[in-house]
Amino acid sequence: MTDNDAPPLAVSCGEPSGIGPDIIVSAWQRHRTALPPFICIGDPEQLARRARHLGLDVPVEIADPASAASVFPTSLPVVPLTNRLAGQPGTPLPGNAAGVIEAIDRAVALTLSGETSAVVTAPIAKKPLYEAGFAHPGHTEYLAVLAERHTGQAVRPVMMIAGPNLRTIPVTIHMPLASVPGALSTGLILETIRVADRDLKTRFAIARPRIAVAGLNPHAGEDGALGAEDRAVVAPAIEKARSEGIDATGPLPADTMFHAAARTGYDVAVCMYHDQALIPAKALDFDEGVNVTLGLPFVRTSPDHGTAFAIAGTGAARPDSFIAALRMAARMARALPAAA
Repeated sequence: MTDNDAPPLAVSCGEPSGIGPDIIVSAWQRHRTALPPFICIGDPEQLARRARHLGLDVPVEIADPASAASVFPTSLPVVPLTNRLAGQPGTPLPGNAAGVIEAIDRAVALTLSGETSAVVTAPIAKKPLYEAGFAHPGHTEYLAVLAERHTGQAVRPVMMIAGPNLRTIPVTIHMPLASVPGALSTGLILETIRVADRDLKTRFAIARPRIAVAGLNPHAGEDGALGAEDRAVVAPAIEKARSEGIDATGPLPADTMFHAAARTGYDVAVCMYHDQALIPAKALDFDEGVNVTLGLPFVRTSPDHGTAFAIAGTGAARPDSFIAALRMAARMARALPAAA
């Protein structure tokens, strides 16, 4: 199945005062002939205003997923929100929270119904959402709630940053570094390894994923001399994974895992905390990195960057990561039927 034969991708509009609208209209205007068709869930007038503000010729057309592929070559297809979006670039408003959340809700619903093939999320800003009463730590956690609400099944969402040179997964994500050792458990690490193994098989067509697991402490604890966690918590998870037939190795010293020769030995690096995973990923693939959520009953990707309020509406935002997220979502969606 080609991209044009598949249902379109559903793009949630993200924070309207950030660079989400910039990269959406820029990607369509400059690269649409090379992109898988997508339909934006957003405010058509807000997207049209941003395109005009940027000096881009982007006709916006209200559409539905069934008509998106035919509309896409000549106009940006948009499913209009019930909640309108207001404001200027660079100035987030809590009043936009309902529309931002609605866009995510509808993108997930359309994808689970089969009307769209995957969810690609533009960046959101958590502060205005929190000010409006949003009770979830972030995008990933909210997507897990929606998945459970739609399917009735508990899910374990796993963040993966994927680029041309490296894939990394943090076991713990948005928490203070001081909280990480207490949050880690053998069970949590093992479940993360299991999700990585399963989804790299089913969504990336890797028959036997090679999973490198970083240690928590310098030198992976030096056999207990630099901390007990690697020997007591991390190593048992790897041993259990290997007993289940998963090709997992470690715990490995994080300072020697990411040079070019080391990266040839694995398909994904499972890391113990946010920066251990994201610093090497962004250092190697900053403009082409994609945030992928594994463990969900639908494909979800996102650009690996934030709202960048300081450059919203200036024309400085590059759509490279968004384009990479679109292409990766389309590839992952194509892989699913073959893996089923």
